[in-house]
Amino acid sequence: MILIILRTAIIFIALLVIMRLMGKRQIGEMQPYELVITLLIAELACIPMADTSIPLLYGLVSILTIYLFHAVVCLLDLNVKSLKFIVSGKPSVVINKSGVDETQLKKNSLDVSDLIECMRTAGYFSLDSVDYALYEANGSFSALPKANAQAQEGALPVLIIDDGKYEKENIRTLHLEKDFFDKILKDRNIASEKKVFVMTLDGNGKVYLQERGKPYQSFTVPLKDGVSW
Repeated sequence: MILIILRTAIIFIALLVIMRLMGKRQIGEMQPYELVITLLIAELACIPMADTSIPLLYGLVSILTIYLFHAVVCLLDLNVKSLKFIVSGKPSVVINKSGVDETQLKKNSLDVSDLIECMRTAGYFSLDSVDYALYEANGSFSALPKANAQAQEGALPVLIIDDGKYEKENIRTLHLEKDFFDKILKDRNIASEKKVFVMTLDGNGKVYLQERGKPYQSFTVPLKDGVSW
């Protein structure tokens, strides 16, 4: 028992030193390769702690080797710009002045509901309240609001069409019918919801509508009596 405690204490001190040497970025928001390195170090640390038949030195050497690889990758990341994009990736602009970029979303294995969730976390509820939004290389979300962003946040928008499909549960929650939204599409010469990448509706009747491959439209429709949120 005492041996396990001593081995664990040594591994803990070694990990603490290594993590400090890796710098503050390693402790904060990590790049993809840093996440891989952190997971490897955690796995390597567990093996000698749990199995006393494995020499402690093996675990320490493995952890030190991973740290040296990290130092080399960091050096290349800082000094070779072309390699930086390969190792760390690059930001993806998912909203621009034309609206949501469907290609960039799918490239990052995201959908509109994921984007809306990230926007709400950042304090923005309407897709048209920002000029630009992007996912950084480390996965964090950033947005540049419009000058009148606060005016765009009059009521909570609800996702109605996501990637060509109606969100039926949301429509029921609003006490509206699919025909109500079919008419909105028909009035704008859109044959069916399959042509629409995203559509939202807020409690003031403001619609955000974006057809596939086209800039978004923002307009207001009258809501039925008694329908508000």
